[in-house]
Amino acid sequence: MDCIPFGRKDHAGAVRKIVRRNRKVKVVATLGPASSSPEMIEKLFVAGADVFRINMSHTSHQLLTEFYGHIRGIEERLGRPITILADLQGPKIRIGTFENKEVQIQAGDSFTFDGDPTPGNKTRVCLPHPEIFAAAKAGDSLLLNDGRLRVEILSAETGRLDTRVVFGGTLSDRKGVNLPDTVIPIPAMTEKDRADLEAAASLGVDWIALSFVQRASDVAEARKLVRGRCGVVAKIEKPSAIASLAEILEIADGIMVARGDLGVELPLETVPGCQKQITRAARRAGKPVIVATQMLESMIVEPVPTRAEVSDVATAVYEGADAIMLSAESASGKWPDKSVSTMDKIAQAVERDELYRGIINAQRSDPQPTSSDAISAAARSIAETLNLAAIVCYTSSGSTGLRVSRERPDVPIIALTPITATARRLGLAWGLHCVLTEDAHDLDDMVSRAASIARTEAFAQPGQRVIITAGVPLRTPGSTNMLRIAFVGER
Repeated sequence: MDCIPFGRKDHAGAVRKIVRRNRKVKVVATLGPASSSPEMIEKLFVAGADVFRINMSHTSHQLLTEFYGHIRGIEERLGRPITILADLQGPKIRIGTFENKEVQIQAGDSFTFDGDPTPGNKTRVCLPHPEIFAAAKAGDSLLLNDGRLRVEILSAETGRLDTRVVFGGTLSDRKGVNLPDTVIPIPAMTEKDRADLEAAASLGVDWIALSFVQRASDVAEARKLVRGRCGVVAKIEKPSAIASLAEILEIADGIMVARGDLGVELPLETVPGCQKQITRAARRAGKPVIVATQMLESMIVEPVPTRAEVSDVATAVYEGADAIMLSAESASGKWPDKSVSTMDKIAQAVERDELYRGIINAQRSDPQPTSSDAISAAARSIAETLNLAAIVCYTSSGSTGLRVSRERPDVPIIALTPITATARRLGLAWGLHCVLTEDAHDLDDMVSRAASIARTEAFAQPGQRVIITAGVPLRTPGSTNMLRIAFVGER
């Protein structure tokens, strides 16, 4: 079976120090020009990165393969599973070009979008997306250049949209278009996305992030193409996705709060509320949720974040998000490893705050009416009541680990699995410390192995107790039905 031996030795023959995070929330770091070398990627991991995001908008298949090799090499040296997320670009809706590269449009002006590829002027421009003409209607808004300009549609007909400028400014060649009021009849994946998905899934990435999600069927299509090879994260970045959030959550394996596009398509003042709504819905569903975009934006150029950015990161941690994400800060910024360590310190400080546990507990929902969910809830309750050192869960498919994570217990969670892909994928989930180990031979071996690993991984001292969850009979996926309290011995 494909396993990474625990405690692998490095080239000097010494066992490398065990990497154990002193926090429950996970940190996602995006790779890019500032973090493309194996040395810097390892620095990011040591600084606190649990998940590496590869942005396929800026990554060729060759570079994807190189990133993958670097990460797996670090994983091999450190003997610790590392999670990789490939983020698909999604369709890009852009206008055409202008005769003089750009124009100035003013509030109150009339402006037309049409299908004529001729370079535009101050009264019209090409919009080479016929599906928009079919879907848009009078009263809908179009946002241009990341929301800096806004026009309102006065009339819509085949091949033509007549609009009135609401907020004007400079409009230049091939600027992006957002339609917050319109469900556009185009798929979430382009041919490039399909090729990128296949390349990433075949390589062995653990998660795919799907852009431009408007409806649950977009996620269903991605899952069909993935064929179980990795998890699918639905990026919530459009108002239509928020309206379909419940249906999307049923199909997606995880959720990303993509605040960049949400902030373009929604009034800015509503984005924090949407973030809370999405995070809490994902927590109730037991699906990992990532909060992303501009978390420590100033650290692209500055060595310290603003106080507002620190508060922003802290809010996501207080909400119980599974992961918080760095984008340009680690991909192209001047301080990639410092950005990761700063986010790590903020998260640790929040989780030590005396108010944190009360906030987390207040948001806990009742377990689902299944034996596995009831067992996971009971494990959390017993561990906290008896002040046990850790919860140790055996998990094959990963579902048991996610159920225990959903409970957000105060004690550490150790997820034991013999399957490398499961350990890597669970690296995104809140609180899970994943360890690859051989499958237990029997119940006695299961108990002794769990207690031994809890001690070796520095979660428990001899004489302390842990609680173990597993399924009986052993090696039966999805059959979590047993709890066992065990003492940790000397060896």
